[in-house]
Amino acid sequence: MNTKQFSRGLRVGVPISLGYLAVSFTLGITAKNAGLSAFQATLTSLLVNASAGQYAAFTMMAAQGGYWEIAILEAVTNARYILMSCALSQKLPAASKLWHRLVIGFNVNDEIFGMAIAEQGKLNPFYYFGMMTVAMPGWALGTFLGTSVGNVLPANVVSALSVGLYGMFLAVIIPASRKSKVILGVVVVSMAASFALECIPLFASLASGTRIILLTVVIAAGAALLFPVKEEDKEGEGHGA
Repeated sequence: MNTKQFSRGLRVGVPISLGYLAVSFTLGITAKNAGLSAFQATLTSLLVNASAGQYAAFTMMAAQGGYWEIAILEAVTNARYILMSCALSQKLPAASKLWHRLVIGFNVNDEIFGMAIAEQGKLNPFYYFGMMTVAMPGWALGTFLGTSVGNVLPANVVSALSVGLYGMFLAVIIPASRKSKVILGVVVVSMAASFALECIPLFASLASGTRIILLTVVIAAGAALLFPVKEEDKEGEGHGA
């Protein structure tokens, strides 16, 4: 069972990896402009694997920001992963081993999280491991290539590569929205609320990461109260054994 789930995760992770390869290419260019070598930039992608956090850090480095400034910026930018990790912990079978949870916690990101949450029933950790195995090298390789040869490409080509990230997000939310009216409603409300906060001066001054956290907490809490999910059947507990 675990071998089959791992193989399925590898297949699902291929398009994620290809998308990461394109998007992280632009990240590599940002890293090079901040003064990082190809080795340093690639190492950050292997250890951090968080697009917004890495972009923010590299931009701050280029601006000669201090250590505390970078640390605070990273804490705010990546705070949403705390919420995502909490959701994943509830998705895992109760019998999941500690090392399963630690490995999954090491690499929580938007696209893999979306595919994991979309799973019916409990999440088999090896399905998640399979996606990680393919996706993480794609992100690191794209960063390496961007740092090494990124400035050779025309600016419009580099800009076009970043569109791949939006395509991955659509691939995550569209299938789930078609299956559930509740999820569709949450997506529509989230988009409308995000646009509204962008236009309201009081909230527009907040960092984008802070706005995302506020929206996530408020909308997720509202959806959970209005449309609670029934407890999973006990048979789903055995998926990760």
